[in-house]
Amino acid sequence: MFRKPVLSTIPNGSSFQGQSIGRLPSLDSKEPTQEEKVVLKKKVTFLRGVSIIIGTIIGAGIFISPKGILKNTGSVGMSLILWTVCGILSLFGALCYAELGTCIKKSGGHYAYILEAFGPLPAFVRVWVELLIIRPAATAVISLAFGRYILEPFFIQCEIPDLAIKLITAVGITVVMVLNSMSVSWSARIQIFLTFCKLVAILIIIVPGVMQLIKGETQHFKDAFAGNDASVMGLPLAFYSGMYAYSGWFYLNFVTEEVENPEKNIPLAICVSMVIVTVGYVLTNVAYFTTISPEELLNSKAVAVTFAERLMGNFSLAVPIFVALSCFGSMNGGIFAVSRMFYVASREGHLPEILSMIHVRKHTPLPAVIVLHPLTMIMLFTGDLYSLLNFLSFARWLFIGLVVIGLIYLRYKRPDMPRPFKVPLFIPALFSFTCLFMVALSLYSDPVNTGIGFAITLTGVPAYYLFIIWDKKPRWFRRLLGKSTLIPSNEQQLPRLASFLEAFLFFPSPLWHLTIQASSLSGPEA
Repeated sequence: MFRKPVLSTIPNGSSFQGQSIGRLPSLDSKEPTQEEKVVLKKKVTFLRGVSIIIGTIIGAGIFISPKGILKNTGSVGMSLILWTVCGILSLFGALCYAELGTCIKKSGGHYAYILEAFGPLPAFVRVWVELLIIRPAATAVISLAFGRYILEPFFIQCEIPDLAIKLITAVGITVVMVLNSMSVSWSARIQIFLTFCKLVAILIIIVPGVMQLIKGETQHFKDAFAGNDASVMGLPLAFYSGMYAYSGWFYLNFVTEEVENPEKNIPLAICVSMVIVTVGYVLTNVAYFTTISPEELLNSKAVAVTFAERLMGNFSLAVPIFVALSCFGSMNGGIFAVSRMFYVASREGHLPEILSMIHVRKHTPLPAVIVLHPLTMIMLFTGDLYSLLNFLSFARWLFIGLVVIGLIYLRYKRPDMPRPFKVPLFIPALFSFTCLFMVALSLYSDPVNTGIGFAITLTGVPAYYLFIIWDKKPRWFRRLLGKSTLIPSNEQQLPRLASFLEAFLFFPSPLWHLTIQASSLSGPEA
C-alpha cells in the first residue's frame, strides 16, 4: 500500500496547522499566516544548467590519468577516434534525457523516469542502491581526489599521510553539504565559478598544445594508427573507459522542477554542455600528444603535471590546485542533483518522509542533502570504496539503459503525451543498445564483481516488499520504523522534531521552519 503524500507545515512551537499550506510568521511577529505554497524555487537558469552538467562531468580524470582508452586501443589515432565516438554517443544519451525531461517535468532523473514508465518496484530498487552505496561511495572517491590534490603543494618532497587526506576530505564534504543546505543560489553560483576554473584549466593545456602544433611538433601523430594492435577485448574496454569519462550528462534532469523554462533550457543546456566537453576532451588529448609520447603518457602518474612541467616550468605547481577545484565542482554538482532524487523518492513514499522536508525560508531539500553526510563519512573511513564502485558500475548503465528503453516504451504506450522536444527513434534505440553492451561487457570482463553487484542490487526487491508493500507490520516494527525515520506520530511531537533538527544543524530557531510532505502527519496511510 502506497502513501499519498499531503503537503503540511510544521510551526515553530505553535499548534499544528493540519493540511494548510502557509508561510509561517517569525516568533516575534503577530502577523497572521499568509498562504503561500512552499516549494523548491525555479532558480536553475540556462547558465547554471550548463555549469551543473560540465562541472559534474569534468572531474580529475582528464587531468590525471586519461590513459584507459590509449592503453586498450594501442594507438594515438584510434584513441582520439574513440574519445570522439564516446562523446557523440553520450550526446545521444543526453538528448534522450532531454526529451524525457521536457515531457515528464519531475525532478529525480533516473528514478522519476523509471517510475513513470515501469512502475514503483524498479524505481525503488534504483533509489535504494543509489542511497545506500553508489552515491556515498562515489562522493567519497571524488572527495578523496580533492583532499589529495589540495594538499599536494604542501607535501612536494614527501608522501601525503592518508589520515591528513581523509581529514581534509571530510572537511570538503562537510562544506559542500552545508553549502547545498543553505542556498540553492549560492550552490549554483559557486558551481558556475568552479566550471569556469575547469574550462580555464583545460584551456591552459589546449592553448600551449595548439602552439606546439603550429611549431610543427607532430612527431607523435605520424603513423598515428601504428603501435600495439588492439585486442578483441581491448576495444570494448577502451569504449567502457570513454563512456565512463563522459558520465554525468544526466544530472540536470535530477533538478527539472527547479529549471526555468525547462522545455527550452534543458535541451539547450545539454547540447551546449556536451559539445563543449567533447571538444575539450579531444583537444586536451591532442595537446598531450604534442609534448608527451604515448609511452610516457601511460607511465605518468599525473599527465597534466607532466605536460605542464615540460612547457610551463614552475607554473605546474598550479595544476594540483585546478584539479582540486575540479573535484570540488564534481562533488558540489553531484550532491546538488542527487539530493533531489531522494527528495522526490520520499515525496512518492519510497523513502522516509523526513527526506521530503523543505526549508521554508531557504527553499532547499535540507534533510535530503544531509542524509548523505553520515553515509559518506562511513564510506570514507571504513569502506573499500573502489571495490564497491566496481561491484556496482554495471548498475549505472543497466538503469540508464532501462530509462532509455522506457522512452521508447512511452512512445507507444502514451503517444499523446506532450513532447516539446523529440529525438529520432534511432537515437534511443542505438543508445539503449550501447548501455546493454556496457552491462554485457561488465559481465564478461569481471563476472565475479559484477555478480556481487547484481546481488547487492537485488536486495532492493525484498526491501521494497518489507518497507513499502507490507501493510500489516507488527506494532513493534512500526515503532522501530517511526523512530528510525524521525516522523512524529502526533501533534505534540512536532516541536520536539523541530528542536532536534535545529540542534543537529546548528540553525537558529527562528530560521528553522520546514514543510513536510508526508502522509503520516495527516492521518493513516491511504
